[in-house]
Amino acid sequence: MSIQRLSALIVFYISILPLVMAADINTGQKIAEDVCSQCHGIRKPSQLGMFPSLAGRDQRRIRDVLRQYRNKTRLSPIMNNLTGSLSNNDINNIAAYYNWVEPN
Repeated sequence: MSIQRLSALIVFYISILPLVMAADINTGQKIAEDVCSQCHGIRKPSQLGMFPSLAGRDQRRIRDVLRQYRNKTRLSPIMNNLTGSLSNNDINNIAAYYNWVEPN
C-alpha cells in the first residue's frame, strides 16, 4: 500500500470518527424522561423543585458527573444507585440530550 493511499485512509477514518462516536440524543431523551426527569425535570425543574434542571448544561460536565456517581467517586446514595447500571454510551446519550435541550 502506498503512503498516499494510507494517508487518505487515515484522513477518512479520522473524519468519520465523530459520526461513529456521536451520542444518540433520542436514546438520551428516553432515559432522561424515564429516570432523570423525576427529580431534574426536562426543560425546567421538576415539581419537587429540590434538584437543578439539567437543560442546556455543559455536555462534558454532565458526562463527567454521571460517571463519578456511577463509579462512586462522587457519593449520593440515590444517584449512585440510579447511575450504577448506566453504560458509557447511556451516559454520553443523556449528557448530549440535556445539553441539546433549551432551558425554559
